Amino acid sequence: MTITLASASSGAVTTSSAYAAAGSARHTPLTQLDLLEAEGIHVIREVAGELERPVLLFSGGKDSVVMLHLAVKAFWPAPIPFPVLHIDTGHNFPEVLAFRDRTVEQLGLRLVVEHVQDWIDDGRLRERADGTRNPLQTQPLLHAIGQGRFDGVFGGGRRDEEKARAKERIISLRDDFGQWDPRNQRPELWNLLNPRHRTGQHVRAFPLSNWTELDVWRYIEREGIELPALYYAHEREVFERDGMWLAVGPHSTPRDHEQVSVRTVRYRTVGDMSCTGAVDSPAATVAEVVAEVAASTLTERGATRADDRISEAAMEDRKKEGYF
Repeated sequence: MTITLASASSGAVTTSSAYAAAGSARHTPLTQLDLLEAEGIHVIREVAGELERPVLLFSGGKDSVVMLHLAVKAFWPAPIPFPVLHIDTGHNFPEVLAFRDRTVEQLGLRLVVEHVQDWIDDGRLRERADGTRNPLQTQPLLHAIGQGRFDGVFGGGRRDEEKARAKERIISLRDDFGQWDPRNQRPELWNLLNPRHRTGQHVRAFPLSNWTELDVWRYIEREGIELPALYYAHEREVFERDGMWLAVGPHSTPRDHEQVSVRTVRYRTVGDMSCTGAVDSPAATVAEVVAEVAASTLTERGATRADDRISEAAMEDRKKEGYF
């Protein structure tokens, strides 16, 4: 097989044919997970090679954990050559923050944290009437990108999560104001990627674009990746609101008519405690979660994220403003 790569001067690279050649060379057919892993590692390496100051968004959630795992593989045995960034809403699950800090320490990473609470305290942002803070992350994120002069931002978004994310390319150009125009995206024919941008602009890169939730969990199982414990079945005090089980906590308190009960639940996605719901589940191991996800007909965000229910185009509206 002849493999042709675009020249480095063109600012574009290919991502697919080399994987098939690698499989042929070792006489072992590549699995779907092998292909996804190879593509993700390739995206990370190319963005890191093309841009001057990339950063990886890391919250401690499963997608960012998998993305960080790919980054470790991409540069092993050298350390990851860029920092990680977390926009802390102040409403995060304590278990996830503890896992984030432990992981950063183990890998010797530089962690940059921008706190939404600081923006509320000094009047740059106001608390929302519904008490949720996920939609308030946009301006702190753009500020952190500007302060760090980051020209490339790795995000864990996947196309199967939500229809606005399904529109976005692997390499997504953001303008001088950090905004995304869904009508003005670069083609990625033949898997050609182009991270070029003008001064003041930056790109978002999504190494997990072509993964599904099931792919993520199958990869976690294969690689033995550690996750925060709340992704697995555990007993928790919860109350029902808008068809979701919200955890009882300082940032999600039940109203007078909302009954608190102790249920065996787990979380499919992790975000602001006040808008992220748990699901009833007995799945206490990775294998059991894989089986459960394989049988599910709802995406994790559609089933458990109240901030995506604000409007039909809630995610797209936020992304246009500069959201993840």
